[in-house]
Amino acid sequence: MEAMRPTEAVVDLSKVAHNVETLAASIAPAELCAVVKADGYGHGAVAVARTAMASGASSLAVALVEEGIELREHGVEAPILVLSEPRPKEMVEVVAHDLVPSVYTGAGLAAAAAAAETNRGGPLDVQLLMDTGMRRVGASPDETLRLADAIAKKPYLRLDGVWTHCAVADEPDAAATDEQLDLFEAGLAKLEEAGHTGFKVHAGNSAVALGHRRGHFDMVRCGIATYGIAPSPALANALDLRPAMAVTSEVSFVKRVQPGDRISYGHRHEFERATVVATIPIGYADGVRRSYWRLGGEVLIRNQPRRIVGTVTMDQIMVDCGPDSDVAVGDPVVVMGAQDTERISAENIAEKLGTIPYEVVCDVGRRVRRRYL
Repeated sequence: MEAMRPTEAVVDLSKVAHNVETLAASIAPAELCAVVKADGYGHGAVAVARTAMASGASSLAVALVEEGIELREHGVEAPILVLSEPRPKEMVEVVAHDLVPSVYTGAGLAAAAAAAETNRGGPLDVQLLMDTGMRRVGASPDETLRLADAIAKKPYLRLDGVWTHCAVADEPDAAATDEQLDLFEAGLAKLEEAGHTGFKVHAGNSAVALGHRRGHFDMVRCGIATYGIAPSPALANALDLRPAMAVTSEVSFVKRVQPGDRISYGHRHEFERATVVATIPIGYADGVRRSYWRLGGEVLIRNQPRRIVGTVTMDQIMVDCGPDSDVAVGDPVVVMGAQDTERISAENIAEKLGTIPYEVVCDVGRRVRRRYL
């Protein structure tokens, strides 16, 4: 169905390609794994996956089995790592769709082996996630060794990789990253001593790619940097990354209000002067936080920042355009991105919301049409 609503997320795939090429060159000879979980951080997993693989990535990573299946159903043939251990009943789908599961429990390993033996002609590649300090999921270094020993005894499994995840890498000066890498390298040494070799080693996310060359190993998993956003302000200038997403709309209604008038749910904003207010068809169902107006939220109209006034509603926001404004219905609006010489970045929005830009782009709702350039 043709889109009728003017609100859309415009994703420039040439910028994704540039980011992947830039990252791949910077981490070489390590390989680049493009992380496309959460629908490609809101950018569209299928489109980003195809672009990333054509631009230098060697593999992809997702969080959920369903995300891997979606890529396969759209013809993506690249290796796909599932970053969390699938539940035992999901392992059949892992095998059926040729995904590479992360494993960190005996039950997960047993389920992977059973699914592979029943439904696969050859061994299933699995990767072991070693917990070195994230404390979210994963096996301890000693447990990782025991799991590797178990894999070696199962003819339908092959140890494809061992990896860890760095919790504080976005703070380049934090000692915790080197401490985690020390633990990781010690665990890898024990695996090698036990005769386990030939597997891929990776510890890095985007922050490691930009700020910790020690952690590059054989591969780096690049998520947020793939989309042109630095993982933290401290790493903002490490590479020439280009934001790939803009969120745009247009003015749908214009009205003049008088001093003392109130607006939106709760009448929480009262106008102190006569002014022109524009309504824009985007709201909290689309990713604009309900509280954004209180925190200084703005949009761009006619190359000027316009302040959001009144509580953000599910489908619409209102902005103060000033008493002498000639803003009109149909005028283009930028909620995130650039308009002429002005820009509102994901980082700008995140700072006002007290969050991180990852959350800003992931919050862009599914009913916001993605248009690709």
